Amino acid sequence: MPGLVIKPRSRIFHGHDWVYASEVQKAFGDPQAGEVVSLKDFKDRPLGTAIYNPESQIVARRISRRKQELDCEFFVRRIQRALALRDSMNLYEPIYRLAWSEADGMPGVVIDRYLDHFVLQTLTLAMDRRKDLIVSALQEIFGEVVVIERNDSAIRKAEGLEMRTGVLAGDWNGAFEIEVGGIRQDVDLLEGQKTGIYLDQLDNYAAVGKLSESKRVLDCFCNQGGFALHAAKGGAASVTAVDISAPAVEATRKNAEANELSIEAKEANVFDYLKESETSGEKYDLVILDPPSFTKNRKSVGNAMRGYKEIHLRALKLLERDGILSTYSCSHHISEKEFFKMICDASVDAKRTLRVLDRHTQRADHPVIATLPETGYLKGFTFQTVGGF
Repeated sequence: MPGLVIKPRSRIFHGHDWVYASEVQKAFGDPQAGEVVSLKDFKDRPLGTAIYNPESQIVARRISRRKQELDCEFFVRRIQRALALRDSMNLYEPIYRLAWSEADGMPGVVIDRYLDHFVLQTLTLAMDRRKDLIVSALQEIFGEVVVIERNDSAIRKAEGLEMRTGVLAGDWNGAFEIEVGGIRQDVDLLEGQKTGIYLDQLDNYAAVGKLSESKRVLDCFCNQGGFALHAAKGGAASVTAVDISAPAVEATRKNAEANELSIEAKEANVFDYLKESETSGEKYDLVILDPPSFTKNRKSVGNAMRGYKEIHLRALKLLERDGILSTYSCSHHISEKEFFKMICDASVDAKRTLRVLDRHTQRADHPVIATLPETGYLKGFTFQTVGGF
């Protein structure tokens, strides 16, 4: 098997599974893009098997510490193992992330399950070339299912892959209704946001819903209304949901109607809305901030932090005495420590003292590997303002 010799002190020697181009000492056996290669250290000792793409900054991603073929049997084993983990979580509905890339031993493979519908993303060259094997593995495990391809993520560009969506298996009949956590909503796996809904936030939706009784709630960057719906279901006195996307606002309204919940959904730029609300003296008991990632790389982290600080400063000024702020960041380029410090800085500028009520992360169906920090990306906090200090 062709392969790569890895330089000393590379991250793979510290438990990571990625090899960057700068970490390759030499190649041997003429490895080809998209193929499986062996990895060796500088003393010719085996490090395992990886998928290879010389066009990517991450040239190799380890799939096993042993010799491993990338065949249908491989995908059946890995998906079965991932399924067993999700089954052990006692999730109420078969709606979850079934495969989470490196965290489930399949670098670049993301599979989200919505009942008997599966949404597949292949974000690495080698896995993209083996989509048919992944579909076959899903059919072997689950039988006749619908498999949707949602390869419209910008991440694919780093691997030299084109954007693509479509139906890979089964009969797709369009959007359908699901129920998660007592909330009914339509999901369009082919055309909707992401792969349907934000599966990583489901536990956090429920947690915030429990804090909402009798409160005036503002849900910023509401998308399809996840937090807003749970707040209304939790007995909020009023719920305002804001998003710049007209389809997202319309989806929030429809979801509210389907659940017979009262939500005022507004199409607006959240930055402008917060500023205008501050000027008009609007007040809320609970403000939720769940923006899209403000940064796609480390170079733009500075600008992202300024944006984060602005919305937190304004949100804090809208809170009543003893009000609650629940806030999230989905960018793995911003650490939990950086995010927390920014919130503290905003609280100082807003002259508000904050008490930490809870810390949040992605749902357990998005497992985090200790030595692969990229598998953990969602971080969040719920604070209460402290009056009288």
